Amino acid sequence: MRIRDRLHISDRRERQATRAMELSLVAILVAGLSRGNLGITVNAALALFVTFVPAILERDYDIPMDPGLTLWITLAVFLHAVGTLGPYVDVWWYDHLTHTMSASLVAAAGYATVRALDEHHADIVLPPRFMFVFILLFVLAFGVLWEVIEFALGGLAGVFGGKAVLTQFGVEDTMLDLLFNMAGGVITAVWGTAHLTDVVGALTDRLRARESPD
Repeated sequence: MRIRDRLHISDRRERQATRAMELSLVAILVAGLSRGNLGITVNAALALFVTFVPAILERDYDIPMDPGLTLWITLAVFLHAVGTLGPYVDVWWYDHLTHTMSASLVAAAGYATVRALDEHHADIVLPPRFMFVFILLFVLAFGVLWEVIEFALGGLAGVFGGKAVLTQFGVEDTMLDLLFNMAGGVITAVWGTAHLTDVVGALTDRLRARESPD
């Protein structure tokens, strides 16, 4: 059962929450520009762009994106953008929250892709237990890559005398980030896959269409 069904949240409420966060991202972008803060501006702009991705996928690639899935994506990038205003530094648990949310989306993307391959190719058989392990390993690998990117951007900012777009707070913080990334993977593996059934079906259909004769 989907989380929204348990909480009795309607599609209309989910769309309203998504729109409210999109408008808030516009306000954060304006705030970043007015302050001349590159980190806030870039992160808000990227977050705002990501909120349009579900509509693009649905319009151009016929991948169904229900309001709950769109809200999930929007909430993850919204929380990250808000963090650049101060919570990342001032609230000790905020970074853990955003890493968990972001990792859950990464896990969802990995799950949907691999599950579609499983459905499409008869010679590929992925048991449910393996899928659970795969989601965790996929999130862990992506998390390591992300930490390397943060470190590289911080180094470049130091070389050129600018301010890093992404901030790294040390080895201990990196280990905690990876731990909460795993938590996000667990959340997707246990509760999030129900939101991805239609997405997996659409991806499977596209794979079949690519291999079908003209």
